[in-house]
Amino acid sequence: MLTLDSLNGMRKEGVPIAALTCYDSSFAVLLEEAGVDILLVGDSLGMVMQGRNTTLSVSMEDMIYHTRCVSRSSGRAFIMADMPFGSYQENSEKAFANAARLLSAGAHMVKLEGPLYETVEFASKRGVPVCAHIGLTPQSVHRLGGYRVQGKSEEDARRLLGEATALEQAGASMLLMEAIPGELAAEITESLSIPTIGIGAGSACSGQVLVLYDMLGIYPGKQAKFVKNYMEGASSIRDAVSRYVEEVRKGVFPGPQHTF
Repeated sequence: MLTLDSLNGMRKEGVPIAALTCYDSSFAVLLEEAGVDILLVGDSLGMVMQGRNTTLSVSMEDMIYHTRCVSRSSGRAFIMADMPFGSYQENSEKAFANAARLLSAGAHMVKLEGPLYETVEFASKRGVPVCAHIGLTPQSVHRLGGYRVQGKSEEDARRLLGEATALEQAGASMLLMEAIPGELAAEITESLSIPTIGIGAGSACSGQVLVLYDMLGIYPGKQAKFVKNYMEGASSIRDAVSRYVEEVRKGVFPGPQHTF
């Protein structure tokens, strides 16, 4: 079974980490057999499974239910679960209580968005492994003015680099970077001693993640630049996922055409 130590070992050895979102038991088995290292029970389920326009309506009960579904059939992969909107922003005590519920449901780590340093520190000091999420943070889509690339200006790039450093110092065990320039993601990855996972953040991250329904080409919404449809030319879903893992391991994905 993969652990944080295992993933840190992969980072140190330069072995790219392959992650995908996962929301149910059947896909948990399939993704593990195809070699996926991290199963992210993402609040993206609000869009790809529930038909919502954003992730904001996803509840703690939704996340607990889907985390349990994934964890029941997972034997090897590292399971990360998103903290849904409203479950951690109010105060650190509430965040810890909700994170504990996700760990009890089978998650090995929780992910939260934004530079909430005190919350990260509070949770991590109490035994909750935390993945911080910077760049494009979907739960702040209305404040950001839409799903836009972040960190393009020098000022924003310096801000994100500072956030990443401070989040590691606060106790984050992993950092997810979404929709930022590849050069900035490379600089941040080089400056940290924890694994970085990219989604639209270039090839220099310690690992990559995509939304499962995006990489299988079955989500009807607009496809982001950083997405590749692995069902094209694949003989099966298992073949598509295996090719994704292989391309991440070899550094083929993401390519320049998937990078900002």
